[in-house]
Amino acid sequence: MHRFRLTGLSALIVGVGCYASATASWGAEAFQLKDVFELEWATDPQVSPDGSRIAYVRNFMDAKTDRRRANIWVVSRDGANHFPITSGTDNNSSPRWSPDGRAIFFVSSSGVSSSGGDSQIHAYWFEASRSAQLTRLAETPSGLTVSPQGDRLAFSMFTPAKRKPFIELPEKPPGAEWADDAKMIEKLRYRADGGGYLRDGFHHLYVIPVDGGTPRQVTAGDFHHQGAPSWTPAGDYLVFSANRRPDADYDPLNSDVYDVELASGEIRQLTKRHGGDDAPVVSPDGKWIAYVGFDDEKLSYHPEQLYLMKRDGTESRLLLQDFDRSVGQVAWVGGSAGPMFMFDDKGHTKIAVADMKGGWRKIADDVGGVSLGRPYSSGSYSAAENGIVAFTQTTPQRPADVAVALQPSGGVERITDLNGDLLAARALGAVEEIWLESQYDKLPIQAWIVKPPNFDPRRRYPLILEIHGGPYANYGSRFAAEMQLYAAAGYVVVYANPRGSTGYGRDFALEIHHNYPGRDYDDLMSAVDEVISRKYIDPQRLFVTGGSGGGVLTSWVVGKTNRFRAAVSAKPVINWYSFALTSDAYPYFSQYWFAKKPWEDPESYLRRSPLSLVGNVKTPTMVLTGEQDFRTPISESEQFYQALKLRKIDAALVRIPGASHAIASRPTQLMAKVAYILKWFEKHGRSD
Repeated sequence: MHRFRLTGLSALIVGVGCYASATASWGAEAFQLKDVFELEWATDPQVSPDGSRIAYVRNFMDAKTDRRRANIWVVSRDGANHFPITSGTDNNSSPRWSPDGRAIFFVSSSGVSSSGGDSQIHAYWFEASRSAQLTRLAETPSGLTVSPQGDRLAFSMFTPAKRKPFIELPEKPPGAEWADDAKMIEKLRYRADGGGYLRDGFHHLYVIPVDGGTPRQVTAGDFHHQGAPSWTPAGDYLVFSANRRPDADYDPLNSDVYDVELASGEIRQLTKRHGGDDAPVVSPDGKWIAYVGFDDEKLSYHPEQLYLMKRDGTESRLLLQDFDRSVGQVAWVGGSAGPMFMFDDKGHTKIAVADMKGGWRKIADDVGGVSLGRPYSSGSYSAAENGIVAFTQTTPQRPADVAVALQPSGGVERITDLNGDLLAARALGAVEEIWLESQYDKLPIQAWIVKPPNFDPRRRYPLILEIHGGPYANYGSRFAAEMQLYAAAGYVVVYANPRGSTGYGRDFALEIHHNYPGRDYDDLMSAVDEVISRKYIDPQRLFVTGGSGGGVLTSWVVGKTNRFRAAVSAKPVINWYSFALTSDAYPYFSQYWFAKKPWEDPESYLRRSPLSLVGNVKTPTMVLTGEQDFRTPISESEQFYQALKLRKIDAALVRIPGASHAIASRPTQLMAKVAYILKWFEKHGRSD
């Protein structure tokens, strides 16, 4: 679950799109669990300054270590000259070009045995065809950026702080084996999902010469300075976003744009409103700063809008006045009319460019394919000064490849085929896009149907309803290994974007503000009914699953209806009262997702909790969760499991050792998740 908009649609949008069946040929093998190890996908494509080459991160699975790994590859704009600059099973990321295009700087885990951090900054020089490690950092760098002059690198890095012990014990006798020291916690936010219990310290910005040397810390104070800073053209300032408020932990969404003068270390605040101001990027001429932000209205969802201000922080204005979508990943391109940006729209992620008068035009569609398991929005892009845009492109049958958008012609070319060798020999399920009306208020809802390979409409198939998390997120026309594995097992899969999903406007998303779960349940049942009406579903063999926010809704569904034969609720919230006080993001959830604190209005917390409906449940239900999940802690899953057991409902609890909220982050964890779900459904009547 994470934080984070067509308003007023009054007529049914009748539109059906079918993405070409990925059935390779009769006799081709179906997509299998073991194929997960063979998948590859592109991330972080970076265009060279002259637009002739793209460096990108090529991700793959290492079966020996059961980990996702990444190398950096380079490919010409036309898809030729495709070669790696790193190899092996180290993790390599964040390729960034030098301004002259002769070198790439990147972060790598190679050589960490002789240095302190998990990863270090490396460089690769094309003329010499060799690379070298530039740093010996004690912590892992992030947000790597190259100065316009090509002489320095800037990055963010965690900086530990020493803490005086609260108590002192007698000196330990020689050779004594005492218990580990107690750990005293006083911070408001003391643990993070995927990061464990947090150490004392803060993230700060650093600068280092491109030929190595001693990094210099350029920010100070007990505040976090994360994200990639933006250089001014003269290389004398860094512009960045941070929450430097004295009560930052209690006011988690309220950040501002700052600059720091590198010569003096002086930090100046450029924005001063109560709201989020993030991801600032300085224009190539140094006159403007583009950034994303919102006014904090204490809503459970704030769409981020595109803002523009002068370099000195004056004349801030909303650039896209009537643009009802949330904006992200802003970038400037030399010679462009204005900043580029990325946004989600009706299950598709797009890239666009704005002009200084508030107009905009689309550059590319179908960005994504980085969220491998399920069809969430994802992806990234970069642009060269001549307007060449490289981005991660997806289809329902392919994870992310590198594609190029040619400006100003508007043509798009995919220049890699990372999974052609595998998926050309696999029969995948065709994915059909549909629109339907919610049974509650006729609100148009978008959904997708994944059909088994070699689908026969004369048959009656079992159906799986798969519900996305968030809830402020969206599924779409994107590759999803989990959906394909369900289809390969003989199920028709339906997934939908019920109200609350992003990419349909602010009002659509806020339909569930302080009312989740709510009418999104009706939207999901309407999607199931729509697919059943097509006559190829056996209405007696319905199943439901979902993770995180989808786990919440799965648990809600089985408390509202008995129409499903079995359910699997993954990493759910079952009791909002306990969740609000045990989640790692409790300062956020308790003030944005609810009007009052739990002890001030316990009834509203219980009313929205699946626990309140547990007395109605008759559906055999499996609960699946990570043992190190700090976002929706395992205690939530245990409450549901134990309540069902007390009622003598057929239930199971599956604990994934070492897993955080990202329970499918390792290849075998993704396989195990799917295998447990399919086996549970098989046990409870997949076929009669």
